[in-house]
Amino acid sequence: MKFNLVLFDLDGTVLDTLQDLGDAVNYAMSKHGFPTHTLDEFRYMVGNGVRKLVRRAMPDELKGDEDLHQECLGQFWKYYSDHLIVNTKPYPGIPELVKDLQDAGVIVAVASNKFQEGADTLINHFYPTIETIVGDRPGLPLKPDPAMVNLILEQYGNSATLREHTALVGDAVTDIQAAAAAGVTGIGVSWGLRPVSALLEIGHNPDLIARDVPHLRQLLGL
Repeated sequence: MKFNLVLFDLDGTVLDTLQDLGDAVNYAMSKHGFPTHTLDEFRYMVGNGVRKLVRRAMPDELKGDEDLHQECLGQFWKYYSDHLIVNTKPYPGIPELVKDLQDAGVIVAVASNKFQEGADTLINHFYPTIETIVGDRPGLPLKPDPAMVNLILEQYGNSATLREHTALVGDAVTDIQAAAAAGVTGIGVSWGLRPVSALLEIGHNPDLIARDVPHLRQLLGL
């Protein structure tokens, strides 16, 4: 196998969560009479954790109001925590890919900017064989910082050989940048919440952007 450890992003990579995320943000916006947003608009807001997602959805003239931001964030949390798995679903072919990687002896883990409790709930529901789930938690910087990747590497020995044979798969610029900062292979996917053009704009190798799941299988050595 080309890789011994494969880290997956969550939102936009293994699970399509955009509708449920968008509904929760729009709920918070509507509570204040603010304009709501379309799913396509949310594609350009996600990827840096829910705090930035909520702030980006707020009216421009109010984004700097910290008290209001915290209030909107609290309303988002309440709604989203109760509606995590309404429209969310795995991308076709990903559950089979995860199984085949694990059957081949590859360690599969999740490194996500989603809040830890939400990441745990979703992965345990849809991908119960994945044991290592690192999400947004106190004291741990979000991607593109490499801290999440390094934490998982440390859990499995953090050898130079392991790092050389580790891939981080994700749909966002933050994933590719985190992979580069950690010294592991970054593999983009084309079906995620963010447009492929964003990956190309930062100079990511187009040969390392999976067109579909069969292509991703090839890139991962299956």
